[in-house]
Amino acid sequence: MPGKTTSEQIVETADRLFYEKGYEHTSFADIAAEVGISRGNFYHHFKTKDAILNAVIDLRLINTRAMLEQWEQDGQTPEDRIRCFIRILITNQTKIMEYGCPVGTLVSELAKLNHAALADANRLFTLFRDWLSLQFKALGREEDAEELAMHLLARSQGVATLANAFHDETFIRAEVDALSMWLHERAREAA
Repeated sequence: MPGKTTSEQIVETADRLFYEKGYEHTSFADIAAEVGISRGNFYHHFKTKDAILNAVIDLRLINTRAMLEQWEQDGQTPEDRIRCFIRILITNQTKIMEYGCPVGTLVSELAKLNHAALADANRLFTLFRDWLSLQFKALGREEDAEELAMHLLARSQGVATLANAFHDETFIRAEVDALSMWLHERAREAA
């Protein structure tokens, strides 16, 4: 990771390892080895694993906001923008089949651990829910925008979980097509 500070390298590496191995199964030593620094140098940047977790959640929030802003620019209509959310299942299908949804897996793990950072991690889902709700309102679905947003969020999490369980690209593509049709029907109902 040339051009990045050591702290940035640690956070980005921790983010990847928390996704691939899980928060609980990732150690300081794992992160330090991947970054190529000594444990002593590591502790200079982060004193606790929870401090790294907080930095990872902050990074994911920043990256999610940037992605949502990009979808705002890329999509000419609310339907186009919501479809960007749906298509992330295809865009990230290899990683989803291997590790699940990065948000869903982190939130689930922190919930099992009854971890203090769970509420912060849930902010990632809240970002998606609020953004989707705004898009459904812009689509003309003001009265049921939040319900539609939660339905789409829940369905995408289900697809990610089953894709991880069965490693089936055909299933992912079929579900993305079905979600796209569902979205188009909601848009037609609003017209």
